[in-house]
Amino acid sequence: MRALLFITSILFLFYACVPTKIAPNIKEDKVMVAKKFKKGLPKRNSFIFEDPKNANEFYQYINQKFKLNDEDVQWNVPFTVNDAEYYLSFYEVERTTKTINLAPLVIDAALEQNDHTPVLEELYTSRSGKWYVVLTINDKDFMDPLKENYPNRDEIVKFLKQLRKEYLSTSHYKSLFFKK
Repeated sequence: MRALLFITSILFLFYACVPTKIAPNIKEDKVMVAKKFKKGLPKRNSFIFEDPKNANEFYQYINQKFKLNDEDVQWNVPFTVNDAEYYLSFYEVERTTKTINLAPLVIDAALEQNDHTPVLEELYTSRSGKWYVVLTINDKDFMDPLKENYPNRDEIVKFLKQLRKEYLSTSHYKSLFFKK
């Protein structure tokens, strides 16, 4: 019984890591308050999706799609849904998963008890990140069209879902000039 407990505890130490932060998994997209998703973002409803592409790809996509010529690309980009004009702003944010690895901590603690210097300090924690695109929308009266009770909310969310799908499926943004 002692041998089984010893082997189990050794295996636990080598495979144990305690998460302290966890990056969310968003299957397709999510509508929620941006500030709740990441500190520093506005306290407005937002359309959020995971971005598997390289940095600044969404910037290039919006720049080409709306023909902005690198002017005011991230802020108040006008678009139309049901003959009403809305303004899109976006943020590219990273959320990290951080874990504390127990095995290196235990090994270094044992080394220190035997008057040796720790050798695995770099392995105490590990980090990995995911990038997300956070879209906020305004109407001409600076209202939040992504709020639950907004009249055209469903149509705007449908437009944003199509925008996300087009962005993720497009690799050469110059080809957007040929699409209607």
